[in-house]
Amino acid sequence: MIYNPTAIKVPEAANYNRKIGGRQVELYYLKNNKGMQVVVSNFGAHLIGAWLPDRRGNLTSVILGFDNIEGLARQKSYYGSTVGRYANRIAKGKFTLEGQKYSLPINNGPNSLHGGVDNFSIKIWEAKQLDSSAVELELFSEHMDEGYPGNLTAKVKYTLTDDNELMISYEATTDKTTVVNLTNHAYFNLNGEGNGDILYHIVQINADKYTPIDKTLIPTGEIAAVKSTPLDFTQPERIGKRINADHPQIKMGFGYDHNYVLNPHGMHSPVAVVTGDLSGIKLQVYTDQPGMQFYSGNYMTGENTLRGGVKDKARTGFALETQHFPDSPNRPKFPSTVLKAGEVYKTTTIYKLSV
Repeated sequence: MIYNPTAIKVPEAANYNRKIGGRQVELYYLKNNKGMQVVVSNFGAHLIGAWLPDRRGNLTSVILGFDNIEGLARQKSYYGSTVGRYANRIAKGKFTLEGQKYSLPINNGPNSLHGGVDNFSIKIWEAKQLDSSAVELELFSEHMDEGYPGNLTAKVKYTLTDDNELMISYEATTDKTTVVNLTNHAYFNLNGEGNGDILYHIVQINADKYTPIDKTLIPTGEIAAVKSTPLDFTQPERIGKRINADHPQIKMGFGYDHNYVLNPHGMHSPVAVVTGDLSGIKLQVYTDQPGMQFYSGNYMTGENTLRGGVKDKARTGFALETQHFPDSPNRPKFPSTVLKAGEVYKTTTIYKLSV
């Protein structure tokens, strides 16, 4: 593979600043003193991309994305999306809360995924650039929006520090008991966008356990050990080494598409570390969440044209979605995702990049 780190440029505002449904879409640029840049849009509170110098000083795009708003709005794979109200899957689009049964749109096999059809990732958020390093976005989701109870106000704040930390802070309030699980669905390629697949990236995940899935990718309810399985990343390992292993969990996920039960941790120790084999760029993930979905891009089909005319072929990006567990509203033994009136949902995830 020829390493071509300078091929993908920072998108121009003129290619994104359009009106969708009468609402204005805009880009917001964050920069730090290390030369790192992050771009955010108020369309879906998307993380459009991140660029930083590699070990040779070349500005490298490490998050997959699109050259224009048309490409972003057309795609259905949640590239860089803020997903909600409920990230990941809810079995059969149904759950019961305080004795009331709720039904959600079915948009992923027999299940509801990432908040349903008209989810947070395609809404126009209210945005305010706080300074050159931070932008805050807000969305109002009315009662029974996509089947979820309660008038919910959600906020997302992106902050880029001078230590190359992209801090994503989430907050939500409701006037009626509901369920909330927000995350970002960025696809990373630490060798640089357009530089092939991610199979030789080295991954380590601080999780001794995971939640096994059934054939529809819904947790079975079991919390199982990763030891002696292809899902064990407690020690650094290539993503691709066991991605096609003859193991029922790998077969059902067509690779990695599993929620890891994170070991006890604080915000000062990473829950995951990934290194690009060609670029030397390292990603460290910090979060206060109990789980993280590791997705190895198994369903990338090449149907989307990414920045620079690159196709999103299979496994050209990976996602590390910090979260509560999938289907938690139907699994009382899982950490709760219930938010009641008067409470405040708060969570923070940091993606730290270095060379």
